[in-house]
Amino acid sequence: MSENQTVSVASLRVGVLGGTGDQGRGLARRFALAGLTVTVGSRDAARAAAAAAEIGHGVHGASNADCAADSDVVIAAVPWDGHRVLLESLRDQLVGKILVDCVNPLGFDKQGAFALRVEEGSAAEQAAQVLPDSIVVGAFHNVSAQLLLDEELASVDTDVLVLGDVRAATDTVQALVDVIPGMRGIYGGRLRNCAQVEALTANLISVNRRYKAHAGIRITDV
Repeated sequence: MSENQTVSVASLRVGVLGGTGDQGRGLARRFALAGLTVTVGSRDAARAAAAAAEIGHGVHGASNADCAADSDVVIAAVPWDGHRVLLESLRDQLVGKILVDCVNPLGFDKQGAFALRVEEGSAAEQAAQVLPDSIVVGAFHNVSAQLLLDEELASVDTDVLVLGDVRAATDTVQALVDVIPGMRGIYGGRLRNCAQVEALTANLISVNRRYKAHAGIRITDV
């Protein structure tokens, strides 16, 4: 039995900031398919509504501010270069809520993807600094957007490392991971350990380019 089965997330309202991008749309789709109430957010509410209609399965669209205000758990799936500014603008709407950060600070050049240095240590730690009245959890960093969006794929077979400093919050996010068929939420340590998890995405991109795959991770012996 999964250690997360005692945590019920069926009634949680999930918001996805950056819900018009591939990762955001993919996560929104999978959570909606699992029966959760899902809202995708965008700077442009009309664009969010269009993305929600495309996703289907009862997903709603709203401005980022309304998405954050009306959700219990909010996922940040936004580009790294807009990460800090967006979260700063939503500080009031995110008070007391779990913010799940899945942003990977990456750069790209002719040699491929590489991890960027983050002053706070990681994107998740930057989020925690920007949102002192929220509970930040890192998760979903290493999940392929293509697999999430694949309508012919019933199961996304990958583990998701969940990192944070508040046990109740990481338990909740692990349980959220577990509602997606094929996924397991695995506790991966404190928020201070997010940097290497975010950076691992650069390695997975290299794997995917070499092997023409959509690689994820599996944790053995758990």
